[in-house]
Amino acid sequence: MIDIIKAIKARDIFVRQEDEADIAAAVAAIIDDVRQEGDAAVLRYCEKFDGARLDALELTSEEVSAALKQVDGEFVEILLRAAKNIEAFHRRQIREGFEFTGENGEILGQKVLPLSRVGVYIPGGTAAYPSTVLMSCIPARLAGVREIVLVTPPRADGTVRPEVVAAARIAGANRIFKCGGAQAIAALAYGTESIPAVDKIVGPGNAYVAEAKRQVFGRVAIDMIAGPSEILVIADEAAQPRHIAADLLSQAEHDVRARAVLVTPSETLAHQVAAEIEVQLNELPREAIARASIESGGKIILVDCLEEAVELSNTLAPEHLELCVDDPFPLLEKVRNAGSVFLGKYCPEALGDYYAGPNHTLPTLGTARFSSPLSVDDFIKKFSYTYYTKEALHRVKDDVAAFAEREGLTAHARSVTIRFEPEVTK
Repeated sequence: MIDIIKAIKARDIFVRQEDEADIAAAVAAIIDDVRQEGDAAVLRYCEKFDGARLDALELTSEEVSAALKQVDGEFVEILLRAAKNIEAFHRRQIREGFEFTGENGEILGQKVLPLSRVGVYIPGGTAAYPSTVLMSCIPARLAGVREIVLVTPPRADGTVRPEVVAAARIAGANRIFKCGGAQAIAALAYGTESIPAVDKIVGPGNAYVAEAKRQVFGRVAIDMIAGPSEILVIADEAAQPRHIAADLLSQAEHDVRARAVLVTPSETLAHQVAAEIEVQLNELPREAIARASIESGGKIILVDCLEEAVELSNTLAPEHLELCVDDPFPLLEKVRNAGSVFLGKYCPEALGDYYAGPNHTLPTLGTARFSSPLSVDDFIKKFSYTYYTKEALHRVKDDVAAFAEREGLTAHARSVTIRFEPEVTK
C-alpha cells in the first residue's frame, strides 16, 4: 500500500539510495579492464552480464536489414510520427553564432560548432527503449554531429531489439554496437579496436552506467548522472482517481527504485488514489516491479492548498511534474524546478515519453534545480573570438594594464603596454 503522509515528512523523497562505494569499485575495475584490453574485455563482459557470446560488437548491414524486417509497418509509422514531433520541437533550439563591432572598431563574436562524434547509450534489461533513441539521436543530428555512435546491450542470442534498430535508422545513428553497462561507457570514453572514442556520452542507464559516466567525465563530456525515474503529480479534489493512479504506475513500472508521488490538498482523493493503485497493480504485467516501487518509495502527500503543493514540488525538483487541474497555467507560473511539466487533465507524462516532442531525458534526484533536459545544446560547443586594431587597443591599454597590476600579474600588463613602447635599436 502506498504511504499517505504530511508534507513535513516529504523532504527527502528523491534521493540516491544505491551503495555507491561498492558500485564505484566494481565500475572502476571494468573501466580499467576495457582501457587495457579493448574489445576483448567488452566481449567478456557482454558474455558475463548479458549472456551473449559475440564474435563482433558492431551490427553489420545484414544484421540491420534483418532487424528492420522484424518491425511491423504500423509501428514504423508511429516512430516516424513521433520523430516528426521531436524534430519540430528540437529544431527550434538550434542556435547560431554572432558577431558585432564595438565602438572603437574592435570585432567580437562567438562561433557555434557541433561536436564531432557522440555516443548514445540505450538501456536494455527489462524493456526496449526506441523512444530514447529518437530523443537522443534527433537533437544530435540537428546540431550537426558528424558521427552518432549508439551502444545497447545485446540479447542472449546476440541480437539487438529490432525496434531500437528501426528507431536508430529513423533518427540518424551512424553505427550501432552490441554492448551495454559500464563496459560500453568505458569503450565510448577510451575507444577500443572496434568502438571509436567519442567526445560526449548521453543517455540513461542503471546505477552502474550512471557511475561509469561519472568516472569517465573529464575524459569525455556527459549529459547528466541519471537516477531512478520520478513523477510528481499535483491534483485537486476534481481529479479522477483512476487517471492519477495510472499516471503514478506509469513511472513505478520502470524500476523498483522509481519514485511516484501525488501531492494534493484533498484527503478524499488521497485515499481514492491509494485504493485505485491497488486495483490497477493487479492488472499490470510488470506488477512485481511496480509494486516494489510503490511500496518502497511511493508517497501521497497532503498539503493545505495547491500553492503549497507547487512550493513543495519546487523543493523536490522532480523529473516529471504533472499539474492535473482544470486550469494549470496559473500554477505553471509558480513552477521553478522541474525536468518537464505536463499541464492539465489530458496530458499524462507518457505523452512526453514517446510522442509530444520535448525531450524525455531529464534531470533526476533534485538536479532540476540547476540542470535542464537533453537538447540540441548538449551536442554543440562554442568559442569566442576577438579582433582589435592598434588604435582600439591604444584606447583601452591603460585600463587593461591597471586591471592586471591590481591582480599582481605584471606580465599580463606588460603584454599590452609593450606594444606602444618605442622599439629598441641594437
